[in-house]
Amino acid sequence: MSFSSKVKEELSRQISTARHCQIAEIAAILSVCGQVSISSNDHFRVIVHTENVSVARKYFTLIEKTFNIEAVIHVRKNVYLKKSNVYRVEVSSHEDTVRILQATKFMSPEQEIADDLSVMSRLVIQKECCKRAFLRGTFLAAGSISDPEKGYHLEIVCSTQERAEQIQSIMREFELDARIVARKKSQVVYLKEGSQIVEFLGLVEAGISLMDLENIRIRKEISNNINRKVNCETANIGKTVSAAVKQIEDIRYIETHVGFSQLTEELEETAVCRLRYPEATLKELGEMMSPPVGKSGVNHRLRKLGRIADELRENKEDYND
Repeated sequence: MSFSSKVKEELSRQISTARHCQIAEIAAILSVCGQVSISSNDHFRVIVHTENVSVARKYFTLIEKTFNIEAVIHVRKNVYLKKSNVYRVEVSSHEDTVRILQATKFMSPEQEIADDLSVMSRLVIQKECCKRAFLRGTFLAAGSISDPEKGYHLEIVCSTQERAEQIQSIMREFELDARIVARKKSQVVYLKEGSQIVEFLGLVEAGISLMDLENIRIRKEISNNINRKVNCETANIGKTVSAAVKQIEDIRYIETHVGFSQLTEELEETAVCRLRYPEATLKELGEMMSPPVGKSGVNHRLRKLGRIADELRENKEDYND
């Protein structure tokens, strides 16, 4: 089971105790995959189509608990994807359908149905808890999360720009930096930061999934810190080795062209010590000298040897010219 499926499975079993929150979540599911059928004699039916069993289970349970209505679930094989099912949750009673649509504000008291079911009335989501329920139902019906082991990405696919902007607006009320991007004929509301996705899971009360994601984030952060430290240490070792190679080259050049007898006692001791211990650090070199010399002192002497070697090279070039 994918991480996204695990989140939805958890959310499908979360039932709000407050009726207004239940209505907000029902409205969210209807806005994504709901359809109202009107017969020739003005008989209404409300139907939810989904390929996700978690959505079908949640909607069925909410309808039963909120309105004491027992919906009918039909299951058939997906024509295109033989291994998956399509679930149809239907309320066929005209009176029950009217109750549901009026409670979710998709139908007026005069029984006029909203032109666009994809955008919810703000009357349904006035309270903060109802906004959380709305986000829970919306994600359950149209959302997904990528595998956090590979990257952080949460998205909700919307059929219209207006719906995407409504979801974005509600998410931003909870200080989530939701963005919108066009994808084919859809508008996609998305979050990219791991911390933001954690916040979202907390809002919709997916506590187990939140902890799973946090554990993955912590493990990845520790791994990244270790890698950064190793890379830093490797880079430092590389710089140290490169510097030692250059120092030895300079000392060899001095030895070949003028000999160490032209150097001061301190520089000769440093040159000999460096040649004898090419892999030693500056601190270790300093401790080998008599009397011991500090790291900065050794560095100063080696830099001076480097300048002497450079001067000898320049003089040789001038002579050749």
